[in-house]
Amino acid sequence: MFKPRRSSPGSAPATLLPHLVNGQVVAPKIQIIEYNHEDLREREIASIDQLAHPLDSGKVTWINIDGLGDVETFRKLGEKFDLHPLALEDVLNTGQRPKCEIFPDYLFIVAQMVYQDSKSVICGEQVSMFLGRNFLITIQEEAEYDVFEPVRSRIRSGRGSIRKSKADYLAYALLDSIIDHYYPVLEALGSDIEDLETELLKSPSREMVLTLHDYKRNLTQLRRYIWPLRDVVNSLLHDASGFVASPTKVFLRDCYDHTVQLMDLVESYKDITAGLMELYHSSVGLRTNEVMRVLTVITSIFIPLTFIAGVYGMNFAPETPSGDKLPLNMPELYLPHGYVDCILLMATIAVVQLIIFRKMKWL
Repeated sequence: MFKPRRSSPGSAPATLLPHLVNGQVVAPKIQIIEYNHEDLREREIASIDQLAHPLDSGKVTWINIDGLGDVETFRKLGEKFDLHPLALEDVLNTGQRPKCEIFPDYLFIVAQMVYQDSKSVICGEQVSMFLGRNFLITIQEEAEYDVFEPVRSRIRSGRGSIRKSKADYLAYALLDSIIDHYYPVLEALGSDIEDLETELLKSPSREMVLTLHDYKRNLTQLRRYIWPLRDVVNSLLHDASGFVASPTKVFLRDCYDHTVQLMDLVESYKDITAGLMELYHSSVGLRTNEVMRVLTVITSIFIPLTFIAGVYGMNFAPETPSGDKLPLNMPELYLPHGYVDCILLMATIAVVQLIIFRKMKWL
């Protein structure tokens, strides 16, 4: 699910390492969207060298880079936009804690994007943003999935305020899409937890414990993503650098509320999983008690029967070899129906015990 990467311990600061996919370097895919209220231009470029600079100040330029395989691409990007090498290092070393850092010419934002792939597996990847006065650079780990298509559709159709607003509103829209896509992931996880609870009540098993552990691990990781993301939105909400305009901060308040709601959901599901673990132990304990009760009843029934069988298994002779009678040495051995009488006696004792156990509600 999650793929944290770090530079080698002891490496020099601002060391840029390529992100390998299956051990191979994959060239980044660069998409450019330039727009204003009246015009929209969308294209792909093969290299950062094809990007005109300075950018058109009358338009918002969204540069989206999918893939972290080519270090040279990011070096050129840093030179063209004067991006700090430490920020570029954080871009390539994925698994960063969501954060917002202020630089003289831009804001550097890191968020963790979560989604479900085609097999409904929860996946997470890092999204890095550089927010300038009239541009926004977004950098993703992979090109196959992202959660930004609703924003692209709004830009293309001109719906809402996005084409009338600046780059800060675009950054808000992307963050809002990232945050909103936590909801279906958590809802699916919550549905799975409810199904597990139903199965756990019917027939608890060790496999359910492993599944429950996976749910708890996923919730812990989601909490690690959402908690600092709330701080990121709060930082943008109280930004004093001028990169985020006051009208956009009104929308950011809604994002902040959503992060709080997500935290509540995560904490609720964590409490439920903890309760399910206790329920599992209680169910196993109850089943063990039931088994032990049945075994105890069976043992209690056979104790007197074993005693009778043991007594008559001693085979003491009722008379001596010379014919002298020994009245205290099992005269029953010569009864014509002694075997049947003994069996009937043991059966009677067992029935009487069962009746007593039933009346005492032990059965």
